Amino acid sequence: MSNGVETREFQAEARQLLQLMVHSIYSNKDVFLRELVSNASDALDKLRLESMVDKELNVDTSDLHIAIEVDREKRTLTVRDNGIGMSRDDVVTLIGTIAKSGTAELLRKLRESKDTSASQDLIGQFGVGFYATFMVADRVELVTRRAGQAEGTRWESTGEGTYTIESVDDAPQGTSVTVHLKPEDSEDNLFDYTADWKIREIVKRYSDFIAWPIRMTVERTDAEGKTTTEVQTLNSMKALWARPRSEVDEAEYKEFYKHLSHDWVDPLETIHMRGEGTFEYEALLFLPSHAPFDLFAREGRRGVQLYVKRVFIMDDCEALMPDYLRFVKGVVDAHDLSLNISREILQQDRQIRVVRRRLVKKVLATVRTMMTEHPDRYRTFWAEFGRAVKEGLIDDTENRDTLLEITSLASTRDETELTTLAQYVERMKDGQSDIYYMTGESRSMIENSPHMEAFRARGYEVLILTDPVDEVWVERVGEFDGRPLRSIAKGQVDLDTEEEKKDAEPEREQQRKDFEALLTWMGEQLSEQVKEVRLSSRLTTSPACIVGDAHDMTPTLEKMYRAMGQDVPSVKRILELNPTHPLVTGLRAAHEQDGDKEVLTETAELLHGMALLAEGGELADPSRFTRILADRLARTL
Repeated sequence: MSNGVETREFQAEARQLLQLMVHSIYSNKDVFLRELVSNASDALDKLRLESMVDKELNVDTSDLHIAIEVDREKRTLTVRDNGIGMSRDDVVTLIGTIAKSGTAELLRKLRESKDTSASQDLIGQFGVGFYATFMVADRVELVTRRAGQAEGTRWESTGEGTYTIESVDDAPQGTSVTVHLKPEDSEDNLFDYTADWKIREIVKRYSDFIAWPIRMTVERTDAEGKTTTEVQTLNSMKALWARPRSEVDEAEYKEFYKHLSHDWVDPLETIHMRGEGTFEYEALLFLPSHAPFDLFAREGRRGVQLYVKRVFIMDDCEALMPDYLRFVKGVVDAHDLSLNISREILQQDRQIRVVRRRLVKKVLATVRTMMTEHPDRYRTFWAEFGRAVKEGLIDDTENRDTLLEITSLASTRDETELTTLAQYVERMKDGQSDIYYMTGESRSMIENSPHMEAFRARGYEVLILTDPVDEVWVERVGEFDGRPLRSIAKGQVDLDTEEEKKDAEPEREQQRKDFEALLTWMGEQLSEQVKEVRLSSRLTTSPACIVGDAHDMTPTLEKMYRAMGQDVPSVKRILELNPTHPLVTGLRAAHEQDGDKEVLTETAELLHGMALLAEGGELADPSRFTRILADRLARTL
């Protein structure tokens, strides 16, 4: 190969790819500096490794760093490292040819893709981020020399289809990339990349935790107008997640959390973990002390950032944490991913799925440990995030058992203290096989519901579920520890023992005969509102209540679906009558005596309406109900 200047053409496909990327792919042009800093960091990592492996490699590793140099007059920005560098063959192979092993396939996918964001993700997938420099440059110049070699290489291109390459004798070890910047154009999101503040902003956002110092010479003018220069390090290099927990002070964790989350309160819990083996990563996660205002907003943000080898890749990484843990803040630093990996690719990445699974298990295990070792902190956590965590009971079948263990619920046992399902089971009465619960809009509404009467009379504990998500997960879960979760507002309820049932059977049989005609008649009169009228075994003081069949959708869930715009059919429910209540026995007697049919029909309507109101339901015709009630009251005066 000649040491003189060579002019080469990009492949035809490579030219198409370069033009496509420069003119229509990236909307955020700041990423060009991220790419250059990342490449420099990789070169430093490789040199450090090479110097340890090859003892004969005579290189100085005492001050490995990245330098950013600006020339405002010439409008150039240079990113320089003293890392491993490249040989001339490396430059031809790695820089001179774009996506050498997949250009045709990439172009095919790009042509199939109709939107810019998808095209950008495909570009990232094929790993040609270096060429992002041409978004901001009229010309790019690269000078490099591989460690251990005497001769360097200069590569230069305007990105228009050709590049030049030549050997040089005076190149320092490492690589420098000089970007000859285009004029500033705010409409095209093309900023002044010679401005100190802009460089600082980009480095702080994308490369703050690069392990190597990123330095820049800045000018300072004192009060007397004298200008001096000084070298400043732009990045913190505090990759706390890469340091052993024993070497990190608790105050450092707290400060990092506040920087990461923009929170003003210390985190409730810190989770520092490392994954080793075929796929290595570090994770530093935090459980906040309070819920963000947008926790239940549809467009609310997630809290986990993704880094690759300490280079920031993306905020709000949905692939790393399920939606029900969206409040978790932190950083995951993967070692073996592409820097330009997209959100869509992440969703399908097998290694990312493995990391996600481990992160979720670790977070839930941490909450479980809090329950036993730090109950006060657990109570704070559950009060802030319990409603979100319960969403996981619906879809996360893999971790459902753990989620059930850490779930705390209100119950009739105590007005203020919550209970776990395990604690409920421990307190279950002899012979009780089901875990009883009731859903509703408020605790007071549930406690005063007619459905509670028999359970209160018998001393059975009932779980009080008032969160909207409760309506869904109890149906989906079905059981805990082999014991069915059973709604007291659905199906038949019979709390009698076998012996009590045997003793009561003659009386019940007589009641069925006595009320058969009334139940049939009321079923006909209320056929538009209810599917059946029957006698109740759950009522002790109320005249009637409304119940659903065992597998019916609850009225609250019905309303939730309609509020979300889903068209669900109305479910007819069952009216249960208390055969010992004076109103019901009086209605039976009047019906047997063939009383005024209109008055009896109105009484049946009142019974149904009262039962609806008692459970917090809505009357189909409130004005008719109040008119009938007012007429009846007037007759008593």
